[in-house]
Amino acid sequence: MKIAQFYDKKRIRLGIIDAHSLIPLDFKGDMIDFIKKRPDCAPSGKAIALNSIKLAPAVSSPSKIVAIGLNYRDHIRESKGEVPKTPLIFAKFPNSLIGHNDLITWDVNLTKKVDFEAELAVIIGKTIHKYPKTEVMDAIFGYACANDVSARDLQFGDGQWVRGKSLDTFCPLGPWIVTADDIPDPHSLGIRCSLNGQIMQNSNTSMMIFKLPELISFISHNCTLTPGDIILTGTPHGVGTFRKPSIYMKDGDEIVVEIEEVGRLVNVCHTM
Repeated sequence: MKIAQFYDKKRIRLGIIDAHSLIPLDFKGDMIDFIKKRPDCAPSGKAIALNSIKLAPAVSSPSKIVAIGLNYRDHIRESKGEVPKTPLIFAKFPNSLIGHNDLITWDVNLTKKVDFEAELAVIIGKTIHKYPKTEVMDAIFGYACANDVSARDLQFGDGQWVRGKSLDTFCPLGPWIVTADDIPDPHSLGIRCSLNGQIMQNSNTSMMIFKLPELISFISHNCTLTPGDIILTGTPHGVGTFRKPSIYMKDGDEIVVEIEEVGRLVNVCHTM
């Protein structure tokens, strides 16, 4: 099942994606409410063409966004880094969330080196604490496309990553969630990122160093995960900062994240 948040005037509602349409659900609440309650919902109204509605972020108010650095072998090679012995965890603030077709914006007086990172996002389905690897996959509600947008000058200049990763609009997420039962093997998905139609990243989730059972279990032993929490599982090779010469996003650029069986997340850049 593909389930999305969309705006009905200023109110967020939920709908099921069917080909190029969205079927609204008779449910009052947002995605986190839905994940917690797991209700049987009937359709509410007729199908709506996707190109006529505005999608919200796949999850709009999580308690946390947990991101993982250096989790693809090909990305470690391009960055000339070392393979981590344990998952490298950092945070992105929820204010960074935007949806499909929303603008990624930044102040050029604050940052001039804004990069892209295509990532598979995991959406947690229940509260877990110190969960064993053998049970972790049952705690996943679903998957979405994400872009871990990064201000490299702030990230590398600060010496820690949170500010450069958490500017407003720096976490596009969507366009919807594909529930876990529709993705039998999340470790064999093609993942790509294109900038103005040119493919920049082209890899597969099989390149992950820490697979989801180990990764999520590790996180749950350090902090409790709750329904709707988002885990960004790392990015593959091809990011702009390690290219020669480096390539950064600029005003008017279109950036697209595509993950096999999950979806296609499109955003345009706008500088202030």
